[in-house]
Amino acid sequence: MPKILLHKNGRIHEGEVKENTNLVVRAGIKQFPYPNLSYGCGMGKCAKCACIVIRGGEQLPAPNWKEKKQLGDKLDEGYRLACQLWIEHDIELSQDNIDPALAARGDGITRIA
Repeated sequence: MPKILLHKNGRIHEGEVKENTNLVVRAGIKQFPYPNLSYGCGMGKCAKCACIVIRGGEQLPAPNWKEKKQLGDKLDEGYRLACQLWIEHDIELSQDNIDPALAARGDGITRIA
């Protein structure tokens, strides 16, 4: 089972998930990483689930068109959208110090823990 480390608000939240798991889907049904993961629409439209991949990014598929549209050059800085990632391996993510311009985007939905 993949081990997840999520840096948020200066703390590290740790948990394990089943393979092929989406963290935003899990948070939506109040499972780890709930209530610590910030997210919005869950469809790659708002970028509120943007995170920086600290470790494990080499195991992820290439960014899809939604990530390219929402994140642009931030992809080169290690940003990804959690809602577009299906976790198969250990990964370490951070939502600390996220670019405020990304957090300000959105569809009016706010589901930030």
